[in-house]
Amino acid sequence: MTTAATAASRYVFLGVDVGTGSARAGLFDEGGKLLGSASSPIQIWKEGHCVEQSSTDIWLAICTAVKRALSLANVAGEEVTGLGFAATCSLVAVDSEGQPVTVSLSGDTRRNVIVWMDHRAVKQAEKINALNSPVLQYCGGSISPEMQPPKLLWVKENLAESWSMTWRWMDLSDWLSYRATGDDTRSMCTTVCKWTYLGHAHMQHVNDEGRSMEMEACGWDDDFWEEIGLRDLVDNHHSKIGRSVAFPGHALGCGLTPDAAKARYFELGLVSGIPVGTSLIDAHAGGVGVMESVPQSEPQGCDDDDGICRRMVLVCGTSTCHMAVSRTKLFIPGVWGPFWSAMVPEYWLTEGGQSATGALLDYIVDNHVASSHLANSAASQNISIFQMLNNLLSQMARDKGAPFIASLTADLHILPDFHGNRSPIADPNAKGMICGLTLDTSETQLALQYLATLQSLAYGTRHIIQHCNQHGHKIDTLLASGGLSKNLLFIQEHADIVGCRIILPRESESVLLGAAILGAVGAKKYSSLREAMKALNAPGQIIYPSEDPRVKKYHDAKYGIFRQLYEQQLTHRAIMAEALS
Repeated sequence: MTTAATAASRYVFLGVDVGTGSARAGLFDEGGKLLGSASSPIQIWKEGHCVEQSSTDIWLAICTAVKRALSLANVAGEEVTGLGFAATCSLVAVDSEGQPVTVSLSGDTRRNVIVWMDHRAVKQAEKINALNSPVLQYCGGSISPEMQPPKLLWVKENLAESWSMTWRWMDLSDWLSYRATGDDTRSMCTTVCKWTYLGHAHMQHVNDEGRSMEMEACGWDDDFWEEIGLRDLVDNHHSKIGRSVAFPGHALGCGLTPDAAKARYFELGLVSGIPVGTSLIDAHAGGVGVMESVPQSEPQGCDDDDGICRRMVLVCGTSTCHMAVSRTKLFIPGVWGPFWSAMVPEYWLTEGGQSATGALLDYIVDNHVASSHLANSAASQNISIFQMLNNLLSQMARDKGAPFIASLTADLHILPDFHGNRSPIADPNAKGMICGLTLDTSETQLALQYLATLQSLAYGTRHIIQHCNQHGHKIDTLLASGGLSKNLLFIQEHADIVGCRIILPRESESVLLGAAILGAVGAKKYSSLREAMKALNAPGQIIYPSEDPRVKKYHDAKYGIFRQLYEQQLTHRAIMAEALS
């Protein structure tokens, strides 16, 4: 059989990313340059707080995307040197044969994935948090309904048959690498960030025993699982949630299996045996794909608090993740972590986030009466509706003689917590607020609401960074990636509001690059993930905050109002709770 190692005449690394709405594939050369990419949509079911997908549908979409990317990049399957997967932190259920087990109240056997944004398990999260387990200090002091233990508890309490049938509970990215290789080794990233696995405890055991990181998982806190009512997940050496855990990029099994490479209906169009690196959550792959994208003259290390430890990565898509690393563990209330080796091996990860960013902008725009007309105008000019809105705002500022575009929203204030607050308040029950609405239904009013929403998201980022720096970080540089990072108004507003420069990567598809880096490490092209990051990351455009002092004064004032909105919401809640008591 021909192997990738013998066929390849160059290094080509393949990254696969499964987002909320599509599966994407990208091919990169050994300089980190994108050769070609493609995407394929995936089905999603939304019913109230429940959001579900199908792992079968996801794998089919991956196969379609990979083959299209190979064709567009003019790369033969035999040329691919290494493969890595990234995905949303969704929960997958499969039986002893690897077949889907439903997680849906509908009973639909296709729906075996609880999507990351699913909030069905809010009550289960509250129950777990009330127990105040020591493991919770490593996820910001409380567990989120977007993490896996609350979702697992919900399934056990509501779908007894599915609970008994499920042989493996897996994060989506771990399931992808398992589907590709047959190796059930889990990622340090997924287990530490979403399952309460204590990576640092695992490392202590490895140091004591002299064993490598792919060996038996030793960071599970069995008392925690028993305390929350999931003692059965500890049985058989944690076989249902992960017997072994490895650093991102660790080579899995014997590489891509013949079944995954050339199965009749779901083939990837690749050669069996290609090395596959242990996976990452998609946002964390974005961090790996961008965190070293700084000018070569700047510090690369972490000595004296310089270099990588002064950076925060914003991975901006449907939601936004805010990630920073440190040499020492920093406990920050309301912010996830500290997670040991969850993104960059041997560094502690701090992970803030906003549950709805791109999703919120879509909601604000799509639900305005002027949206369809504006969308048609944008289509006639062959630009996106967001570029159309950016152009409209520039024209409005000129027409009104505004000192700067941001000043157009002086009377409009938004709290963006339409899907709860992930951090730093960590309140899944928080709601969105809009202050300053009128009866105006024009396109210009839509543009103002859009701009105020952009600003509110940037104020949320400012709040996260301010909170992190107050608890030990020294963040002074942002690196942005993801779909929203392509919107320069979004980026400029962030730079102005946060007061930091923002570096954009040379390659805009940083999540795909991060996934491809996992394949490069798995193929032993690089000795470590950090070495591969330095080799394949590269900086692009740098956006600086405005030097106009009026801009800073304006945003300082609006930020104060932004902080007041949540306090007002708490007051309103208390008043109504008293009224209903």
